[in-house]
Amino acid sequence: MKRPIILHPDPRLKKTSDAVPDLTDELRTLADDMLETMYHAPGVGLAAPQVGILQRLIVLDCVKEDGEAPRPLIMFNPEIVASSDALNVYEEGCLSLPEQYADVTRPAQVQVKWIDRDGNEQSEEMDGLWATCLQHEIDHLDGKLFIDYLKPLKRQMITRKMVKMKRERAREKA
Repeated sequence: MKRPIILHPDPRLKKTSDAVPDLTDELRTLADDMLETMYHAPGVGLAAPQVGILQRLIVLDCVKEDGEAPRPLIMFNPEIVASSDALNVYEEGCLSLPEQYADVTRPAQVQVKWIDRDGNEQSEEMDGLWATCLQHEIDHLDGKLFIDYLKPLKRQMITRKMVKMKRERAREKA
């Protein structure tokens, strides 16, 4: 089931998410719903706070090449255990900030561990878009948005645009 995505500014996007103590069918359904929502948006990552659930759960699929098989990842309690000194700059966007993009500098490679939807601990080294997306989504779990890496003026400008967009959307629905 597709879920509505919360748009910035919203206080729920600034809160720290709780660890998932144990997997339930309800959480597995949430993860499946989040994948459907992410693909439909379309996006390459989505964090539970973006659909109003303050739990440490993210979904990703950074396969962008046509004809390449999708690689959906569901991560409960993801944790970066190591980061490279080398940095990468990517133009990031966010489903909670539609049509807003900015260059963000992050570690180029990360080692991540998480619990998969079957309750098994997983670990993987990621680089490129996967590493950027993973760090972006984990930031959501910590109440941080990609615009928090920007200079205050640019951040305020994007926030003003988002307030205006939310107002216009509310008027259209009324």
